[in-house]
Amino acid sequence: MNEPSPHILIVDDHRDIRETLARYLVKNGLRASVAESAAHARKALKAAVIDLVVLDVMMPGEDGLSLCRHLVDNGAIPVILLTAMAEETDRIIGLEIGADDYVTKPFNPRELLARIKAVLRRTATVPRQRDALDGERLRFEGWLLDVPRRELEAPDGVAVPLSTGEFQLLAAFLKRPKMVLTRDQLLDLTTGRAPTVFDRSIDNQVSRLRRKIEADPKDPKLIKTVWGGGYMFTADVREEA
Repeated sequence: MNEPSPHILIVDDHRDIRETLARYLVKNGLRASVAESAAHARKALKAAVIDLVVLDVMMPGEDGLSLCRHLVDNGAIPVILLTAMAEETDRIIGLEIGADDYVTKPFNPRELLARIKAVLRRTATVPRQRDALDGERLRFEGWLLDVPRRELEAPDGVAVPLSTGEFQLLAAFLKRPKMVLTRDQLLDLTTGRAPTVFDRSIDNQVSRLRRKIEADPKDPKLIKTVWGGGYMFTADVREEA
């Protein structure tokens, strides 16, 4: 059986933009769904497996940056932002919180299609949304990570502070326990960017995280190094209500 074509969710409060773009993507071999707001997008994300979100930044109600932050924190779905030509600050913030790319309005649908395909190629080996735990509270070995609050509680009940990078890395591991994740995949899951040659930032983050959650960071039991592969979180993880 052939793999279904990638499913793209287009989130934009302008009907003409989202409907026209959806038709263009379908014409070019992709599947497309549309949402007029962040609230509708959240419902669409629960109803289907989405491979990439094209997300307008400026929307009534919850804006695109807020939804982008939610997507980055809670899964591995790539995001391409649609921003107004003058809103450079939004583009910078979007990339900082983990968006994979951005396109300025007005845009050429052909260029956006090319960017969608490029992001999909780059993230193709990252474990998909359907493979990941998506609970808001994840427990392992007596530890508890509250994902929305970005809070880590040790087995003795003491709060352990995490940097943004440490939180994103731990969340990536907990959502995909007992799976080997390469450095490239971890970079995609935590920063939304492609690795550069000799990029050791993931190794540095892993070392810092081990110092906070391992009984003996020099002999780690939770985050194992897989030689030639990357890293694997070895503990059982369960979602807690």
